[in-house]
Amino acid sequence: KMVLGVGEQECRQLRQRYQTFREVFPKMKLLEKSDIATYEPSVVMVNGEMRAEPCVALAVLDDYSAVDYLRLSEAFVDKAKAKTDKQIQLVFNSEVDDIVEKDGVFSLVTGDKIIQARSVVVSAGGHSLLLAQKMGYGLEFSCLPVAGSFYFTPQILRGKVYTVQNDALPFAAVHGDPDVLVEGKTRFGPTALLLPLLERYNNKTFFDFLRVLRLDSRVMRVFWDLFRIKDIRNYIFKNFLFEVPLLRRWLFLKDARKIVPGLQLKDIEFAKGFGGVRPQLIDKKNAKLLMGEAKINPGTGIVFNMTPSPGGTSCLENAETDMRLIASRLGATINESQLKQTLHKSATTN
Repeated sequence: KMVLGVGEQECRQLRQRYQTFREVFPKMKLLEKSDIATYEPSVVMVNGEMRAEPCVALAVLDDYSAVDYLRLSEAFVDKAKAKTDKQIQLVFNSEVDDIVEKDGVFSLVTGDKIIQARSVVVSAGGHSLLLAQKMGYGLEFSCLPVAGSFYFTPQILRGKVYTVQNDALPFAAVHGDPDVLVEGKTRFGPTALLLPLLERYNNKTFFDFLRVLRLDSRVMRVFWDLFRIKDIRNYIFKNFLFEVPLLRRWLFLKDARKIVPGLQLKDIEFAKGFGGVRPQLIDKKNAKLLMGEAKINPGTGIVFNMTPSPGGTSCLENAETDMRLIASRLGATINESQLKQTLHKSATTN
């Protein structure tokens, strides 16, 4: 995986970052344009010749950089079921309408049953905030859903290639990587569309969005602060156009060409059905947009997680944090050596 700098300013920025982080990340390499061509030829080569712009990259060349989170989750379930002294029950397709706490016990109300528990972790994107606010928690937050869309091209990248993040934008920079689920394709994105839905492609969640938006003068102040910044304003308007069927491929081509300059319009197709919603939280007390994942922990045995990343960049760290909270709540012990071996096995073997 690598981050690509294009142009004098970005190249200078990456060279500085390399000096800052080289001791912390000893496997990270600084690649000049000719080095990039060795590992990702499509990034710097156009019709057999080097692209004109200055380019450097920071890269980790021998570590895994993609995870199939479905298979990872299935592996966790299989491991848990293999423990004969544990009873594991999975319940799918059961919408939780409400959570009620009484005498230290939580009742999860679904359409056909009530599930009781002493400790609960809610990891449901924007709906985590909705369930928290139903219980009176997290009322100081509002939710701004940001939908991400993607585009497919033929397989022209060998690994992940990111672009330099614009610090003025609270959204991920466009990147490309081979899709772990769609063979023979490279996926580019994401775009960022402000969408009044808590779930992509589910119009029924519009009213849930209105409930967690909690629109008032403080939320409007955050919107105003966002839109008065030229880079953010232009970015938001451009991403609206990315959703227009007849325009989006042509508009996105320019962004994708920063990574692969030889891309043609015929190479790009909209990845229909891909992409989710990132629930960016608004701190109403301080009237600002929060970056990164958020956790509401009232200390009563229930935890609500809201992360802006559908992919799960910090999912295992969140899981470990929640596990420790649950263990403390239930008076359970954790096999620390086994945990370390499980989470860090790949790091120690590499």
